[in-house]
Amino acid sequence: MNNKNAFTFSFKTYARVIGALSLSLSGAFSAVHAQATWPTKPIRVVVPFAPGSFTDTAARTVGAELTKQLGQTVVVENKGGAGSTLGTDVVAKSAPDGYTFLVTDNSFAVSAALYAKLPYQPKEIAQVSLLAEGPAVLVGRPTLPTKTLKETIAFAQANPGKLNFGSGGQGSSAHLAMEAFLMQNNAQLVHIPFKGIAAAMVDVAAGRVDIAIGSAGSTSAYIKDNRLLGLAVSGDKRHPNMPNVPTFAEAGFPGYKMMYWFGMMAPAGTPAPVMARMQKEIAIAVASPKVQSVFNSAGVMPVSTTSAVFTELVQSEIQLWKDVIVRAKITVE
Repeated sequence: MNNKNAFTFSFKTYARVIGALSLSLSGAFSAVHAQATWPTKPIRVVVPFAPGSFTDTAARTVGAELTKQLGQTVVVENKGGAGSTLGTDVVAKSAPDGYTFLVTDNSFAVSAALYAKLPYQPKEIAQVSLLAEGPAVLVGRPTLPTKTLKETIAFAQANPGKLNFGSGGQGSSAHLAMEAFLMQNNAQLVHIPFKGIAAAMVDVAAGRVDIAIGSAGSTSAYIKDNRLLGLAVSGDKRHPNMPNVPTFAEAGFPGYKMMYWFGMMAPAGTPAPVMARMQKEIAIAVASPKVQSVFNSAGVMPVSTTSAVFTELVQSEIQLWKDVIVRAKITVE
C-alpha cells in the first residue's frame, strides 16, 4: 500500500469512528435529555376494566400521587371489554412516547395464554413495574359439610363431581386459579361460571355454590361476618384482615403459590429513560401513606419492581396458564 492509499484508508477509518462516536454521544444525549425533560404534558393511563375494580382503584390512587410527583396530570381512562383485551389493544397501538400507560392485572397473562388470536401481540406491551400484589383466598359456603381444606379435597377426591366451584367466568383468572389447584391435587369439581367474581361470592355465601377462589378484597368482609368459610390463603403468612384463615401451606398444600398482581405497563419501545423514571416514581408513590392506606384496606400489599422482574413474572404466568388451559381443556368462544 503506497502512502497516498494508506492516508486515504486511515482517513476513511477515522471518519467512520468519529461518525459512530458522534451517533453514540448523540443517542446518549437524547436519552439523558428525554429523562430530564419528561413529562412535558399530561399522561394517559388506560385501565382495561370498568370503574370500580381494584385495578381501577390502584390506577387512580397511584395516578394521584404521580400527578403530584411529576408535575403533570395523570388522566385515567377506563376502556373495559373482551376480558381486558380492548383497553390493552389501545395501549399496544399507542405511540411509545412515554405519554400512554396501562394499569392491568393477572388478566394480561391469562388473555395471552387463553386466546389463540388477540388484536395485539403481548410483546407489543412492555412491563414497567408492579404496583401491588395480594393473596388468593379459597372459601366455602357456611354449610359445607367439610370444615377444612384438607377435608374438602379428600371429599372431592372420593366423590368426583359432587362438589362445584364458582368463578368470574369461563377462562377468568379465578377459573384458572381453581383449575390449577384441583390439578395439583387430582380433584374434580363442577365449574359454575358467573359474570364476575362478586356474583360468584354472593352465591357461595347463599349456599348455592360450594367453593370459590377470589382476592382478599372480594372475600374478607364475608369471612369476617361468617358468611363464608375461609379455607386457605396464599402467601407466606396469614393475611392481617383474615387472621383465622390458614395459609395453603398450613392447610397442608404448600405447593400452591397463586397471587393476584397489579402493575403498570407501556407500549413496547417506550424510551428506556422514561421507563426508568416511571419505575422510580412508582416506588415513591406506593410508599406514600395514602397509597399504603388504600391498598392495605383492600387487602393488597403495595410493591414496586424493576421492569426485568415484572417481565419475568408475566412470562412465567403466561406459560403456567397455557399449561393449565391445555390440561383442563378450557376453551372460550
